[in-house]
Amino acid sequence: MFLHYKKKMLGGQGLFYPIVGFASLLAFMYMLFGDLKIDLQQQIKLSFVQRNGTQFYVDGRPVYINGWNSYWLMDHAVDEYTRPRVRAMLQAGAKMGLTVCRTWAFNDGAYHALQVSPGRFDGRVFVALDHVIAEAGRHGIRLLLSLVNNLQAFGGKTQYVKWAWEEGVGLSSSNDSFFFDPSIRHYFKNYVKTVLTRKNTITGIEYRDDPTIFAWELMNEPRCTSDASGDSLQDWIEEMAAFVKSIDSKHLLTLGLEGFYGPKSPKSLTVNPGPWSSLLGADFIRNSKISAIDFASAHIYPDQWFHDQGLEEKLKFVAKWTRSHIEDGDKELKKPVMFTEFGLSNLNKDFHPAQRERFYKVVFDILHESAKHNGSGAGSFVWQLLVGGMEEYNDDFGIVPWERSSMYLLIIHQSCRLAYLQGLIQENKSLKELCLKPR
Repeated sequence: MFLHYKKKMLGGQGLFYPIVGFASLLAFMYMLFGDLKIDLQQQIKLSFVQRNGTQFYVDGRPVYINGWNSYWLMDHAVDEYTRPRVRAMLQAGAKMGLTVCRTWAFNDGAYHALQVSPGRFDGRVFVALDHVIAEAGRHGIRLLLSLVNNLQAFGGKTQYVKWAWEEGVGLSSSNDSFFFDPSIRHYFKNYVKTVLTRKNTITGIEYRDDPTIFAWELMNEPRCTSDASGDSLQDWIEEMAAFVKSIDSKHLLTLGLEGFYGPKSPKSLTVNPGPWSSLLGADFIRNSKISAIDFASAHIYPDQWFHDQGLEEKLKFVAKWTRSHIEDGDKELKKPVMFTEFGLSNLNKDFHPAQRERFYKVVFDILHESAKHNGSGAGSFVWQLLVGGMEEYNDDFGIVPWERSSMYLLIIHQSCRLAYLQGLIQENKSLKELCLKPR
């Protein structure tokens, strides 16, 4: 997300709950979902997702994604008292017909850090990530795993720069030195290799060989504001994308862009939300054209980008923004385009949940229309979904979808019409029950 939760560091002191609350949560989850141990005999057999031109394919059939973000899965899988939420969320997603969850495969130097210091990992947290992947596979959910944060939450590039500075090898204290400092590039490559070659202690499968992982994302919302030309970020992407592919040729790779057009792009003047957005060192077209990047990504946050517009104006922009990026995928990139975050804040003046539903529907309708015509609009991911009792992990965009029936049905409707286009409903018992059930 652009501005809010990612700036909140959730320190250990803020994560203690009353003992009774934990017991109640566990009892509630047990009643809902039964024994929390993963039964590997129930793992759903998944195949690797592949790309051909502007389309994703699985077993020769085109794939369109109705997905969601739950960044917190690994963090919650660390401790026994919060682990039930991982199963609850993945099971709930599957019951809504959602197929891919985007989540963090990083936590650098923060509370529940996966990477405690360069090249040093907390085994307990790695087992938590093992659990997330195994649990996702059990429910037939694939994962889009992000490898580092541009922002400071959960460490991010700031932590890498701090490590290099503290060890006396850093070239600069600027956060953007993450992209050009050789020592920091080495740190990140070591991290990537460790994650991709990790053997899951639950499934026994190395991450790079596990089809439960839909794709890797190099970075969440990369920006290099110290170099508006974009050359620094472009060079970093080219090197890191090639490095990932040298280790893992089976999985798809994306970048994690917000979708802004760079200063040399004609669309920087006609589609970008403002002049500021072309000066962030990123360029949707240039960055996404790199051959090792399999699909493009963009985010949609109209109320973060516009502060004086009403809902109708924002929705017009959303439609224009979404269609523009799909057009880029169709005509210039010749690759799928995924909208890997989109959300509407509840802090807007006169906010009502129905406004969020209208926003979601605009995105869903455009993606569905693209899919009907075999276009590059390959999917979208709501930011963000949670289960009940997670207020401290929420931001002004998160929802518990079943708490509002109209939102719940809207998400299911998108799942079902995309499944219909893929010819899945009649042959999949769960989808048939979900999509043909009278409502």
